[in-house]
Amino acid sequence: MRILFKNIKELLQVRDKNVSFVSGEAMKTLPTIKNAFLVVEDGLISDFGIMENCPQEDFSEVINVAGKMMLPSWCDSHTHLVYAGNRESEFVDKIKGLSYQEIAEKGGGILNSAKTLQETTEDALYEQSKTRLEAVMRMGTGAIEIKTGYGLTLESELKMLRVIKRLKQNYPIPIKATFLGAHAVPSEFKNNKHGYVRHLIKNMLPEIAQSNLADYIDVFCEKDYFSVEDMKHILHAGKQYGLKPKIHVNQFHSIGGVKVGVDFNALSVDHLEEMTEADIQSLKNTKTMPVALPGCSFFLGIPYTPARKMIDAGLPLALATDYNPGSSPSGNMNFVISTACIKMKLSPEEAINAATINGAYAMGLETQVGTITKGKLANLIVTKPINSYGFLPYSFGESQVERVYIKGQEFTFSNS
Repeated sequence: MRILFKNIKELLQVRDKNVSFVSGEAMKTLPTIKNAFLVVEDGLISDFGIMENCPQEDFSEVINVAGKMMLPSWCDSHTHLVYAGNRESEFVDKIKGLSYQEIAEKGGGILNSAKTLQETTEDALYEQSKTRLEAVMRMGTGAIEIKTGYGLTLESELKMLRVIKRLKQNYPIPIKATFLGAHAVPSEFKNNKHGYVRHLIKNMLPEIAQSNLADYIDVFCEKDYFSVEDMKHILHAGKQYGLKPKIHVNQFHSIGGVKVGVDFNALSVDHLEEMTEADIQSLKNTKTMPVALPGCSFFLGIPYTPARKMIDAGLPLALATDYNPGSSPSGNMNFVISTACIKMKLSPEEAINAATINGAYAMGLETQVGTITKGKLANLIVTKPINSYGFLPYSFGESQVERVYIKGQEFTFSNS
């Protein structure tokens, strides 16, 4: 099946297939073609260029997108989309002045979500999760990573991974699964964190690996959660099972987790709201992608990742939503891009690069999505009629995404 998109006002993020991600000064450049065409064949991008060179042969479908722009769909490399219930009562506590840590200490936070999930059936969890997945796809997300971490028992962590597998089977976008057993210390190990780490390594990890349901392993490396030494033990064990790290570090404190992540060849280090000069230096000239989560900073009222300082130091950067019930209850990548520009001082070019090509790399999906490149999946956004792509982050209160195409087919969700 061959589909032609014609009269594209501007085709964004046109790249050679050899470019895996962009860093530093290169993030300021967003390659585009004005007055363009794009051809999709059997779900893949097969051709594109200026309208003067538009092919004239017969197509299965011809779509005229005059006045509108096209770009690769958003690549959301950090979410906790599979969860049960919600935590709006904690939202009210936060308004009243309680901190994230204080809410956790009174029985809220991750342990609250874990209790709810443990009591939720797998089918009910799937139904809640697919509703969220469809919602983010409507907003332009065409590839996503989903973490566990709200189970905290072997049975419930596997339940989450099975739900992610069902989403993979039933939806046509690339989905990556990350095992985050080290998200918090469960209640039964309240005074025995080292015992939980041993349990995770000796009992949970072998079963997780045998299930073949997880692509990556994660640790919440933070004061009062898991130390750098804890993370080293867990990542070393994960390495034995072929699980590459994608880790939470530097959300509230810089305690050395970034360097350890680099030492373990982590695919990404995520959060990074607190960054020292040593942290930045440890990321230079590595293959580890720093990932910023501005939705979390917005919701919790904590500092934003110092993206300007990091990019100016030559680092790459990806943007993701951190979609979760406690600290970032939104999967809206459009808002993330706007917030990155408004609060973190990224240019529109840098933000779009961070949310497409670099986000794809942060999931290990750089050969499949993230750019307009021949042979990649035709997971595409068609905008509403807009003057320039700068209008995407400028219009922070409403989405400029008119249509989403997954493998070249408009995704309508009518059969979901």
